Amino acid sequence: MPIKIPDNLPAVEVLQNENIFIMQDSSAKHQDIRPLSILLLNLMPKKIETEIHLLRLLSNTPLQVDVQLMRIHDKPSKSTPIEHMETFYKDFRDVKESKFDGMIITGAPLGLLEFTEVSFWEDMKEIMDWTVTNVTSVMYLCWAVHAALYHLYGIPKFVRDKKISGVYSHYLNNPLSPIVRGFDDVFDSPHSRNGEVRSEDIRRCKELEIISESEIAGPNIVVKRDGRQLFISGHSEYEPLCLKDEYERDLKAGINPAIPENYFPDDDPSRDPIVTWKCHGNLLFSNWLNYYVYQLTPYDMSEIDRVIKRK
Repeated sequence: MPIKIPDNLPAVEVLQNENIFIMQDSSAKHQDIRPLSILLLNLMPKKIETEIHLLRLLSNTPLQVDVQLMRIHDKPSKSTPIEHMETFYKDFRDVKESKFDGMIITGAPLGLLEFTEVSFWEDMKEIMDWTVTNVTSVMYLCWAVHAALYHLYGIPKFVRDKKISGVYSHYLNNPLSPIVRGFDDVFDSPHSRNGEVRSEDIRRCKELEIISESEIAGPNIVVKRDGRQLFISGHSEYEPLCLKDEYERDLKAGINPAIPENYFPDDDPSRDPIVTWKCHGNLLFSNWLNYYVYQLTPYDMSEIDRVIKRK
């Protein structure tokens, strides 16, 4: 089944060239089926690039998925054309009266800031509170993980002495969890962040379970036990050259970054990295859509808040 996205979104051509089954709005309207309604709050600077990464993963299931794009505010983006934002993105006020089967909130390059120093922190808190009654299951990524764990559960974020950047091995604490169905006992995932949350703080919260973690990168997949919130600290959606692009960007900025660990063969940035995380990235998103969105959400989305209250 296809992923349903707006007509003329730049991701359309990219995904079609990869033989990914997509369906534009104009065609989907003729199908007598209710797709899953997924809201994507994109906090990343390069929004088109992030759209492509996430849409590629959301397309890999037998479910029809209707994706809507949302921004945190209407300030111009330095890395995305204003025409793109005005054409494809909605503001929170446009969707706050709606219900959604699922939602993804991306990371943002804000790991060095205190939450109260983030310009849109009050908006972010309002949106996170809104998801509790209006979204069946929310997937938080990277910085959004730290924001949600702090705001919703009081779990602190710490700034690392050294940015973690590279591809790290993770092991499963609960291989029977639906979110990791089909995973190997040990799997890889990229990480790129300055902040962290600590396993011991998460374990104090009985509502949460650490499904996978890394000796170096820490907790990676954390779930609320009822499946309504997932916290993914790594970047399973990253493309092969994402870490390389970030490394070269920081070099040009004079930051003198460390070479991403376990990424370039022999730690040689002139060589192409070998991808070791794509299979598990696809499984992660497919399992979320199947077990935590499709199987939890009611057919009538107006009933979402009632189903949530019963849980």
